[in-house]
Amino acid sequence: MIKSPCVNVCHMSPPRGVCVGCCRTLQEIARWSEMTDAERDAVIAELPRRRAALGLPAPAQAARD
Repeated sequence: MIKSPCVNVCHMSPPRGVCVGCCRTLQEIARWSEMTDAERDAVIAELPRRRAALGLPAPAQAARD
């Protein structure tokens, strides 16, 4: 199974350019299954900083395997 930061709160925020549930961009979501493990890990590592910069609350569920 592919590691994913999805928390099943799928709602794109056009002004922010990200999903308010996982904080990924639409491009990242679309490419997720095609990304390498290293690319996915890099996105996951960036999400807390992105979430804080956008003023979004912490997710209800951490990234899962």
